[in-house]
Amino acid sequence: MFNYKNININYIRYGNPNKQAVVLLHGWGQNIEMMKPVGDRLTDYDVIIIDLPGHGKSEEPKEIWSLQDFVSMIHALLESLKIQNPILIGHSFGGKLSLLYASTFEVKKLILLASPFKIRKNSNSLKVRALKKLKTIPGLNKLAEAMKKHMGSTDYRNASPMMRKVLVKHVNTDITENVKKIKCPTIIIWGTNDAAVPIEDAYELESLIKDAAVIPYEGCTHYAYLERLYQTVSIIRNFIKEK
Repeated sequence: MFNYKNININYIRYGNPNKQAVVLLHGWGQNIEMMKPVGDRLTDYDVIIIDLPGHGKSEEPKEIWSLQDFVSMIHALLESLKIQNPILIGHSFGGKLSLLYASTFEVKKLILLASPFKIRKNSNSLKVRALKKLKTIPGLNKLAEAMKKHMGSTDYRNASPMMRKVLVKHVNTDITENVKKIKCPTIIIWGTNDAAVPIEDAYELESLIKDAAVIPYEGCTHYAYLERLYQTVSIIRNFIKEK
């Protein structure tokens, strides 16, 4: 656990601490388990996965946090671990935080997985339907079933009063101008059938970031990175390996 402003933040660190740090950030209403399928296949690197505040085993904020508050917490945690210039992998809300982090601090490389950045009405029900598709993929059915429970508990109607306010602040925060400041090499993995954040946003992100490329997954949803897990890991490994 890491204590930040009297909030206990849960994280795991495993793999090779002598190698490049790879930090994975999950989406809204999820937890560490949603990013472990990727992290578990990158253990020749220094892997850090965080339960974002109000998710998993991390305590929720004691006040309404902005996106920058989340980013400051992530930076403080990485500083405590003596990690500089990390590689960031972020899905959905975690991708939005990764974008903001990379626009503020030094990041070696950035991998975005269906990452919103504009003001757009978000629907957890769409994500739940996408999770149902994961149940049909060998090896991921148990993960999808477990995550359905987590997602149901973080739907706006069922969230705590504090996390509802944080969610509203998140979906009403546009970071387009911040995104334009990102300089690190970036890949953008996105499902063409993503109903939560449309594929058009991926190409707009690509146009805003100086060194970026979109990799579309035909027919995949908001969880494209899991639907084609082995392809995702292969792409990430090729992207982050030293030349």
